[in-house]
Amino acid sequence: MSALSDQLVTFAILAYLVAMISHAVEYALGNARKVAVAAPARELVGAGVGGPGGTVEEPATPATAAATRAERSAARAALAGRIAAWITALAAALHLGAVVTRGIAAERMPWGNMYEFVLTVTWIGAAAWLVVLWKQPSLRRLGLFLTLVMVLLLAFAELKLYVQVVPLMPALQSYWFIIHVSTIIFASGIFLLGVVPAVAYLMRAGWERGKRSFPYTLARRLPAAAGLERLTFTLHAFAFPIFTFAVIAGAIWAEAAWGRAWGWDPKETWAFISWVVYAGYLHARATPSVKRNVATWIAVVGFLTMLMNLFGVNFFFTGLHSYAGVN
Repeated sequence: MSALSDQLVTFAILAYLVAMISHAVEYALGNARKVAVAAPARELVGAGVGGPGGTVEEPATPATAAATRAERSAARAALAGRIAAWITALAAALHLGAVVTRGIAAERMPWGNMYEFVLTVTWIGAAAWLVVLWKQPSLRRLGLFLTLVMVLLLAFAELKLYVQVVPLMPALQSYWFIIHVSTIIFASGIFLLGVVPAVAYLMRAGWERGKRSFPYTLARRLPAAAGLERLTFTLHAFAFPIFTFAVIAGAIWAEAAWGRAWGWDPKETWAFISWVVYAGYLHARATPSVKRNVATWIAVVGFLTMLMNLFGVNFFFTGLHSYAGVN
């Protein structure tokens, strides 16, 4: 089962990569628009001119030819986008298979180290994206950036974080392990998805304000900034209460395991920092005097603190949570 899990991860990465390429094709052709050009036939009245009725059809003009090309380009873009969405669903299915078989091989929940944590968080992000795509197909072009994130994180996990399946260490053998870690993973996966429209919004908003330098040019074919901002808020508002519960559950578990609810361990400290930043984002988003782009920047900073908690703390600090590293 462990070998099968490894193979499924590889296949999932390749599928996400193919989906990303398909999204890139849709993105590249995304400026095409269907143009209706009237090209009425010209009536020529005369004896025997043009056959019965004396009519001939005017040859196709450059305008009609351009409209035809635009229609074909738009059709190809739509087809590429649909293919990308289906391949993303296939990749998510392979991804889920990798998580499940890893758990079966370990005979426990597959969250015992950084590799397994990243593997599960990225699947939550991909699954949540498919739900968003089902609800709002017009946001499909965001899939280019989501699949890029999937490829990068899964490849990093495979190359740098991978460890063999090992039993769960005694410190983690508690029902609080399932309660605390599952909610942290779920919230982290939603935050992972949430940062994609957040960054896209910042680029698109700049484009709509007339900025034509990099990276704003990347956003010229993205959905409208207002829709991206609403999606960003919806995802963060959904994930934040779950993240709050996860932090509280971690404190309860710490009290039971170590005799204290909070000890400013590096991971606890950065979890608190993340909570404060995300709370600040939601507060800023609800404050009319705070501009939406300022609030969105706070959300991006929040995700950076989550990355610091996952990678920076485990690689550069030691503490009671050191077992979560690559060991």
